[in-house]
Parts: sequence; C-alpha cells; structure tokens
Amino acid sequence: MSKFGYSFAVSLALCSGLVQAQWDPFNGDWGKEDPRDLRVMTWNIEDGICSTNDKGDTFSDWNGLVRIVASLQPDVLILQECGDNSGNGSGSGVDSVSTMETVVDLFVNGGTDPFEGGSVGSYIKLFVPDYDLPYVFVSTNTDSFNRNIIMSRYPFADLNGGGAELSNFVVLPDEYQSGGNGGIRGFMFGEIDLPDELYAGDVVIGNAHLKAGGASGDFEDRETASLNTAYFIDFYFNGAGTGTSDPNNRVAVPSVGSVLDDNTPVIWGGDFNQNPSSTSPSAIMTQAAMLGGTDGTDRDRSDSSFSNASQPVSGDTSTQGSSSRLDYICWQDSIAQVRRQFIFRSSGSNMNISRLPFPASTFPVNPLSISSLASDHRPVIVDFILPAPTNDPCPAPPDYTDDDVLNFFDVSVFLGAFSIGDPSADINGDGAHDFFDVSAFLNLYNAGCP
Repeated sequence: MSKFGYSFAVSLALCSGLVQAQWDPFNGDWGKEDPRDLRVMTWNIEDGICSTNDKGDTFSDWNGLVRIVASLQPDVLILQECGDNSGNGSGSGVDSVSTMETVVDLFVNGGTDPFEGGSVGSYIKLFVPDYDLPYVFVSTNTDSFNRNIIMSRYPFADLNGGGAELSNFVVLPDEYQSGGNGGIRGFMFGEIDLPDELYAGDVVIGNAHLKAGGASGDFEDRETASLNTAYFIDFYFNGAGTGTSDPNNRVAVPSVGSVLDDNTPVIWGGDFNQNPSSTSPSAIMTQAAMLGGTDGTDRDRSDSSFSNASQPVSGDTSTQGSSSRLDYICWQDSIAQVRRQFIFRSSGSNMNISRLPFPASTFPVNPLSISSLASDHRPVIVDFILPAPTNDPCPAPPDYTDDDVLNFFDVSVFLGAFSIGDPSADINGDGAHDFFDVSAFLNLYNAGCP
C-alpha cells in the first residue's frame, strides 16, 4: 500500500475535484458521482495509438481518442489494438514495448514527437492539466500486429509475491481447463497499489483481446482462453477457497504467489470478440464450469459479474457496429460493488453537442462524430465502490508493533527509530528528533489505546 504522503496528496486531489465530479450526461457531465469510486474503462482503440500516427489537434482518430479519454478520466484504462502502424495506415509493423511507452507518454503529456517530428498537438494534459495516468504497463505479448496496455492513476506494485506485472499466464491441465494461456494476444494482469486513506485493499486489473472470427476454431480458441483465465483467477489469485495460491500446483507462470487479501478484487476486461451467451467468454470467465455453482471466479467462489452497460442518453447497448456487444468489464462482486456502468458514444438517439463532455464537445469540425472517428469500438466504463479503510483502533504512534497492545516492544521500536533519526519517531513533525518527540510519545503511551 502507499506511503502516507502519496496517499494524502491523492486524497486532496480527489477531494478538490468533487465540485466538478457529478453525473448528469443529459447536461454534458459524465464524471464520477463519488470521487472515491474507482473508474475502470476498457477500449479497443482500433490502432489509433501508434508511433506513426498524426498526433495533431485535427479531425483524426488520435485526437478523438485523446479527447474522449480526457473527457471520461478513468482511474484505470485498459486498451487493445495499440501499436499497429500497418492497421492505422500510417506506417508498418508493430511498435516495440519501449516505443509504445514513449507513444503513450506523448498521448498523456505531449512534447516533441521523435517519430514523426514536430510537437504533439493533441494530448490529455492539454485539455485537463490536473488529470494523469502516469503508470503504464505495455504487454510484451503481440500477435505481430498490436499490443494491449494498462494505464493507471496509481502505481503498480507486487501484491502477492508473483510480480506486479504479468503479460501472460500459463496453466497446466486441471479441473475444467485443458491447459495453455489467455489467448493469442495474452491475458495481462497488473497489480495496482491503491492509497490507504481511500481504500481498505488494492486491485488487480486484467486485460485481453481474444481471437476474432465466427469459424468453429475461433469459438474454440476463445473458449479455451476463457476457461484458462477463469481457472487462473480462481486458483492463483483466490486459492480456490483453500487459502493457498495454486493449491493443485498447476500454474506454471507465474511460479510463485499468494492469495490476495479479502479487500482486493480482481477486475478484468477487454475485447472478448463475442456477443453475450451462456457459452461466451464473459459467461465462462465469471462462472467457470458451472453457472451458479461453487467454482466461480469470485473471491467466495460464487459467480463473478460482467458488464451489461448502455449509453445513458440513447440507450444503445452495442460496443461495436450496430448490434455487437464485444467489449466487457468483469469483477468480483463480493468485494467490488458497482455504482454505475455505461458506454460512451457521441452520436445516437437524443444526442447533441450539449450532452458531450469537454473536451469531446469541442472536437474539430463535427463533435458528434468523435466516437466513430476515434475507433470502431466504444469504451465501456464501470465506476466501482471498493471497501473503505477501517480506523485503526490503536494507531502508531504509540502502537508501533500494530498489535493493539501497548508494551515494552512498542517502547523498544520507538527508541530504535529515534536513535537513527527515522521519520516515524518525529512525532511532532518538526523535522528534528529531540526531547519533544520523547515527551509526545510518552504522553500517547500513557493515554493508552482508544
């Protein structure tokens, strides 16, 4: 979890945004209702974020992508189809991980374009200077065309001993799955460290772009990947109800790990390339082998949930084309509750410019066309209510050992910290270690735990 200073700064930033943070899409406000909610957004961006693309403030896909992300301001953004210069029609080949990291930095912060020359004309902070997604995980997996990316407001951190970032897992045959990985482009997972002052736990985010197509082999590929993913979430992150990660010793990659704590959910999504049904990836990855059974992917082994979002003004439910629902967010609903889920699309029934959020509303030429120009998919967004932190009944100082009992061991820890000038012993916060800190500690110690 985060250090106090970082968390306090985040808390101030979130609270300062409370005035603007409302939900009223009919009047152009698509912000979070509660600043403490964790907004997760998935989007297949159809090759628009790549090194050779034009990055100007023009009537273009790059500018559309920038303005929509800036308008919706997710805390976690998961992207598919990144880095495909050939698909974008502006170059050739797939961007490397390092190139993609540079491109994403330009997408957020602007600067001089090392690939196409000149200055970047459209970037997130140009429109919303106080919004940032500074932490970026680019998958090492590629289908030789594109990559998946996770971007976050909060830092990645190893929560369970298996590493903070995983581009793809590998499982050996067991239970209902036949072994393998998360599909042709990998199933990436990023472990994210949420600030203590806002959340009781942290979060693990998954992202995938499953195989497209309507042939029998395509369906089989998606089913295999989905069963593998369900197993990995249940057995690796949840311990399949045993309290021990990978109890059957069938997770090959990563090779080590531990069960997540009770307040840390797994939330995953992406372009699953299949409409919802009882055998679709969204169903398999949330329920595993049995609907309503005891092998589900929720922390308590019940079924997890998946999004059933719609555009709040038009009521449109398609995320691609006129009737396809291919993009989803899934979550462990025994931990993460949903305040709101929706699709963003700039056009459709009852939509007009006044109902677009800024800066989508000022997109050049025709703001209502921003969605169709940005990508052939629409983003799916879910605002999650995560467990709030509980008050420590006996905080440090004086309970340095965090056992809710004051005794010699707390005194010993304080004296040790005091002798080396550790910040934890600067109780009055004046930057010095002196008599006043000792006096303050003794006063707290003598007062006892609340």
